Amino acid sequence: MENKLNAYLSDLVVFYHKLQSYHWYIAGHTFLETHGKLEEYYNMINAQIDDVAEVMLMNGYHPVATLEEFKNNSSIKEAKGEFNTDVKAVYTELCNDFHYLLDAVVSIKEAADEVSSYQISSSMDEYISAYKKVIWMIEQTMM
Repeated sequence: MENKLNAYLSDLVVFYHKLQSYHWYIAGHTFLETHGKLEEYYNMINAQIDDVAEVMLMNGYHPVATLEEFKNNSSIKEAKGEFNTDVKAVYTELCNDFHYLLDAVVSIKEAADEVSSYQISSSMDEYISAYKKVIWMIEQTMM
């Protein structure tokens, strides 16, 4: 369980920075809307980072804490710090990442249920709901 949670925590940290990079470097005719939406997403992920680490600590696990550990444990790739006017490509990339995070939390929930770790399981329920809503909204935007 600790390894799964640390991988997820690491994915969240890298994803947070990816969202922030896109937020800083998005450009084009949808700048105002996209800039604000990206900020909403990285604020959501930032809160989840703290929640996951605290749940780990409450359950006797040791969350990784260095940038090197986060990068080594994450499967999410960083964004390049460069201006991007292809908003559809950004949303496609983010949707893929949210799908990846959704799969990760479903896997953690299943593992938590197997060992009757109700606190971890219920935390994952919140993330499942949040990611499904974000994915739905992004997919509706890209139609």
